[in-house]
Amino acid sequence: MTHDSLVVERDIRADIAAAERRDRPIRQLMRRARSWIAEHPRLELAYRVAVAAAGSVLAIVGLILVPLPGPGWLVVFLGLAVLGTEFHWAHRIALWLKSALDRFWQWWKHRRAMRAARRTRV
Repeated sequence: MTHDSLVVERDIRADIAAAERRDRPIRQLMRRARSWIAEHPRLELAYRVAVAAAGSVLAIVGLILVPLPGPGWLVVFLGLAVLGTEFHWAHRIALWLKSALDRFWQWWKHRRAMRAARRTRV
């Protein structure tokens, strides 16, 4: 792996960590909006149903798109992220998938490096 790709990977991981911080203004705004919705029981039920419907549709469409060229897994993760805003089980699944994908990419990079090393020795 080249130095440039390591720098890019480090920068991407730093950007993701910065975006996931809880003190970001958009996250504070969303928490305030969610607490306002929680004060109105009928609105809360409608909100949860809408989040469940939207997240489920996104996740199912993403799963359909996985074997096709395009952003299938990205849409699945987006659907789980939407579901994860209201349902803890979806948040846990998204975290597990994220770590599994990270482990897969680490394995894939290691495999490619080993194959490249073998080719240079031969």
